[in-house]
Amino acid sequence: MTQRLRSGLSVRVPKTVGANIFRGARIFVVGCAVALSVVAPARAEELLPPNEDLFYSFDGSLDGVEPGTVLRDRPVQLAAATPALPVPVEGIQLLYRTTGQTGGPLLGVATVIRPLNPVGELKIVSFQNFYDALGSQCNPSYSLRGGGRLSEYGRYVDLGVIARYLASGYTVVVPDYEGVNLAFGAGRQAGQVTLDSIRAAEHRLGADPGQTPVVMLGYSGGSIATEFAAEGAANGYAPELNIVGVAEGGLPVDYQHAIDYMNGTQAWSRVIPLILAGVARGYGIDLDPYLSDYGKQVMDDVQTRCLETVDYTLSIQDLLRPEYQDYMTVPELAHMLSDTRMRAGENPKAPMFVMIGNSDGYGDGVMVTGDERELMRGYCAKGVPVQFRETTIDHKMTGLAFMAAVATFVDERFNQAPAVNDCAAI
Repeated sequence: MTQRLRSGLSVRVPKTVGANIFRGARIFVVGCAVALSVVAPARAEELLPPNEDLFYSFDGSLDGVEPGTVLRDRPVQLAAATPALPVPVEGIQLLYRTTGQTGGPLLGVATVIRPLNPVGELKIVSFQNFYDALGSQCNPSYSLRGGGRLSEYGRYVDLGVIARYLASGYTVVVPDYEGVNLAFGAGRQAGQVTLDSIRAAEHRLGADPGQTPVVMLGYSGGSIATEFAAEGAANGYAPELNIVGVAEGGLPVDYQHAIDYMNGTQAWSRVIPLILAGVARGYGIDLDPYLSDYGKQVMDDVQTRCLETVDYTLSIQDLLRPEYQDYMTVPELAHMLSDTRMRAGENPKAPMFVMIGNSDGYGDGVMVTGDERELMRGYCAKGVPVQFRETTIDHKMTGLAFMAAVATFVDERFNQAPAVNDCAAI
């Protein structure tokens, strides 16, 4: 593996490295389960899917309830792979009030995981994983307990990341950042749900928000929540939080550009109907008037699906009626796609770590590299130190490289090390 770290930006990572990272994460998680069972016996518990679990609902009014207010909590048991392989570290799940895409009150759920041996003052890692779903069976709050149909890849990467930070003595907060309405891709909502999960965790743990350092991290779908949380914090949502670092990668900066790039590709065009359906949910837009018969069939099919179970090769034009083929001329579609474009916030403060892919000279197969660079230049122009890495591999492999590389950044931010700044070279 060749890298230019401090003075340059390119990172070449052979595909075998990605496989080794995944294998190592799996061994690490299983090893943790075996080792920790000596000191913390597993507790059996009933596991209901979110759509049958009353914990995810609230009968009272949310009017006048402050964002981040905890409405309900419960202890939960984490599990690797299946409930038959529990990870004997307990979490606390929180139901809390948050804010939707268009500003209305919304319910959020997050899992707070405390280390067995906390070290020093409370430090929080807010981990936004890439669950990319329109169905609640892939919610992190469910999959972390051994439920759902999350792939082996996703489950072991998530638990490996969490185990690493727990081993360092950090508390990990994992929000269901799409909200209970599962508005996948609705960025403003995802950011607000994320910030309110941190607020809720701090309230539940009795922490001082202004004194508790927080690092937020997320890749791909998780980068949507992480980036919009960074923007929201910079624009005055949850200003009391002490966010000391933001790490993100594989960013869909502009949905129109990403859709046009993925259009018709065998590997990634399946993302298109999920993005359209999820963002439309966030805005309360009915897409039916714009959809072709085939588009209605596809949209009906994906309404409760998770990305890893979707297998279509299509274009956005296949989904739309003939008169709407130029989809950005349709006011509702144009608004919801352009309004979710990522932009540097008004007053960003926290140093950033960013890793993006460029496997074909244009992007990583999903995300447009030029858009990501432009976003980071925007942060640089506002004086934010950006540690920037650009790989020559695809989206999925860059994600594995990101998860392996970002840990050093997290440690440095909590240790108040000088921030690396690659802005001059982006």
